[in-house]
Amino acid sequence: MMPVLRRVLAVAATTFREAIRNRVLYVLVAFALALMAFSWVLGELSLHEEVRVITDLGLAGISLFGVVIALFLGVNLLRKELDEKTVYFLVPKPLERWEFIVGKYLGLVATLTVLVVAMSAILEALILARGGMFTWVLIRAEVLVLLELVTLTAVSLFFSGFSSPYLSAMFAGGLWVAGRSVPELEALAAGKLAGTPAGHLVEAVVAVLPDFHLFYISGANLGGGVVTVHEAFVSWGYVAETAVYGLSYAAVAVALAAALFSRRDLT
Repeated sequence: MMPVLRRVLAVAATTFREAIRNRVLYVLVAFALALMAFSWVLGELSLHEEVRVITDLGLAGISLFGVVIALFLGVNLLRKELDEKTVYFLVPKPLERWEFIVGKYLGLVATLTVLVVAMSAILEALILARGGMFTWVLIRAEVLVLLELVTLTAVSLFFSGFSSPYLSAMFAGGLWVAGRSVPELEALAAGKLAGTPAGHLVEAVVAVLPDFHLFYISGANLGGGVVTVHEAFVSWGYVAETAVYGLSYAAVAVALAAALFSRRDLT
């Protein structure tokens, strides 16, 4: 077990170093920080709502640019290794293909964690500078955003196992949009399409879709009431339940990606 863990962690560490050195990430993070700075300007223009504006736009920026980064890293992971032919040197070594995939994924998760923590720290600093207070509510919201990115990266990795980076980004991005719209799809299936073949089809699709709506819920109606990072938000229990769901979905997606890669002809 220990040799397997060492090999997986070695691949993860290498992936993390490569991802951190990627200049595209710095550009995307710079845009996210620019959005936070813009929220500061809008806060100045608002009437005693500076902290609310900075919080909302800052959290949205972390989520939006995090999604772009997760898609970029996930869909280009295997393609880069194949194009540069580095995988041909790694796979013949005492390294199983599934270990390679799992290590790569863990490296991306570590990268996303560092980026989200860094952007979250800057957002917290902006809020404190405007006279706001540190709250665990915002931390819970940021943890949910990170869980969403971890799940999306696994989905992107799955598509990259059998498609080009462009198509993989289209598929994963489309799945993310659909996953964010799960409540609307459920309402459609239970409403206008109730009892019809189309309604049953929508229900089947919703059953297998990753429910990304669970991760970004500020301002949404949940359990009969609106939850928001400014007032009543979800508990750590909800975060834990969502973490189990997201990590389970991610594990299945990574397992499928590993299975596809194991059958891939690299000769």
